[in-house]
Amino acid sequence: MYNGIGASSGIGIGKVMIIKEQALSYAPTTDATPEQEIERYKQALNKFVDDTMAKAEQMKSSVGEKEAEIIMGHAAMLQDPYMNSEIEKQMQSGDSAEKALETICDMFITMFESTGDELTMQRATDVKDIKKGMLSVLLGIEEADISKAPKGTIIVVDDLTPSMTTGIVKENIAGIITQTGGKTSHSAILARALEIPAVLSVAGVVEKLADGQQVIIDGSKGTVIDTPTEEQLKDYTEKRNKFLKEKEELKKYIGMATATADGKVVELVGNIGNPDNTKQVVECDGEGVGLFRTEFLFMDSDSMPTEEQQFEAYKKAALVLKDKPLIIRTLDIGGDKEIPYLGLKKEENPFLGFRAVRFCLENTQLYKTQLRALLRASAFGNIKIMVPLVTCVDEIRAVKSLVKEIMADLDSQGIAYNNEIQVGVMMETSASVMIADLLAKEADFFSIGTNDLTQYTMCVDRGNADVACLYSVYNPAVLRAIKHIIECGSKEGIMVGMCGEAAADPLMIPLLVAFGLSEFSVSATSVLATRKVISMWSQQEAQQVAQKAMQLETEKEVAEYLQSIQK
Repeated sequence: MYNGIGASSGIGIGKVMIIKEQALSYAPTTDATPEQEIERYKQALNKFVDDTMAKAEQMKSSVGEKEAEIIMGHAAMLQDPYMNSEIEKQMQSGDSAEKALETICDMFITMFESTGDELTMQRATDVKDIKKGMLSVLLGIEEADISKAPKGTIIVVDDLTPSMTTGIVKENIAGIITQTGGKTSHSAILARALEIPAVLSVAGVVEKLADGQQVIIDGSKGTVIDTPTEEQLKDYTEKRNKFLKEKEELKKYIGMATATADGKVVELVGNIGNPDNTKQVVECDGEGVGLFRTEFLFMDSDSMPTEEQQFEAYKKAALVLKDKPLIIRTLDIGGDKEIPYLGLKKEENPFLGFRAVRFCLENTQLYKTQLRALLRASAFGNIKIMVPLVTCVDEIRAVKSLVKEIMADLDSQGIAYNNEIQVGVMMETSASVMIADLLAKEADFFSIGTNDLTQYTMCVDRGNADVACLYSVYNPAVLRAIKHIIECGSKEGIMVGMCGEAAADPLMIPLLVAFGLSEFSVSATSVLATRKVISMWSQQEAQQVAQKAMQLETEKEVAEYLQSIQK
């Protein structure tokens, strides 16, 4: 048995088809003139864009319009003037088209991977896919054809790229196993969209398994069973049938209120990275947006997004949601993100450095532009402003002061906005936990970011495999931090939500209900499953679970106990 990350739920039973990447070797320099090499690059770019748009059209019908936008984004990214000018500069200096492409793509990959934010890191996978696709065009290498995979195939690959999925015949693919990727990677997003069970990040699986070998994958638990016994085949066939039945039953939760078994209503909203994601939240029956990460507006541009550009993005999301809540996090960026036009300095420890609200309050013109765009957009929907990485009361007061200053300016110009707009705090640092009672008197709401809260509480770099065992929301220290935040917010009568991965964790839900969490912000595809789990627990039952769990002393004890009482 092999273990990985369960990224797309379900049981897959079938035979392995290994897709190995072809070597993309090339000469770093060339005898051709820079002009000839640039022309060769431009021809390859045109072919790549044409092929990519054709794949996007195919994906619209085979997977869906939202997923097609992922691959359309590849064409748009490679046509970006800044990216192309940098690639041309490399060719002007004597690099071959392949070397120039790889150099600039690797620069962007390093920039995105260094962020530590899973969604931002996913952009690195996009660039890797672009680099691989363009190198294939330049070198005349054909991509693997998955369309010929027979029924009952388990695809095994290093990484399932968006371009690969265009050839997938959904009915023929029983499962997907990759060597890389996480729950928010495009491999996971596409597998979930196709409703194909997937287990990602199985180390060395391409070499460990063989073509034609029978395997079972459990996309919920993240396990791969090679050469299963007859008994295992029978057991997992029953599990697969049960899973499919339960999945069909989730549809009955569409349109229902999100409430506990004894009728306590809570809010169930979605996390998004750009305004286009808002439509998916609504389609999945989300009740609003609990986290809009605005840094993508800055990272996807080669210059500072203007007030008007930001205003249109926020307005677009607000109009889709109508009067449903839209919590927008202000710029969460620092020295780990290489954005040339911001002039960010490299730092030895950027996660503890000049970032997020610290950076914004020192760059007030930049911040006021964003806050002004947010205030203007608030006239079109129920927008709330959330401030990241708060560690002291001074910071939230400073942000509120800027908001008031901008409000006065808008009043003088007769520009509409919501003069009762809420300004809240993203609770993700140990300092914010310790002064949660003080922050609750200043903030209009709290949203707990469990991903970073776990990282900062446990002093764990979640990208460091050597200490990954300590990165767990079930650790008593993290549970106590969450409980304390909710208690402090509840005492002051403010809304306390959660926008980290834990909000959709079935094991955590009884604890969150017991603690009094009032808003759950999850990925769009997790909305119905989260609503179902919440409905299964009464407040009394949840309190009993919490009372027991909070007495336990280790992460292992907590995890095992929560697993044992799962419904």
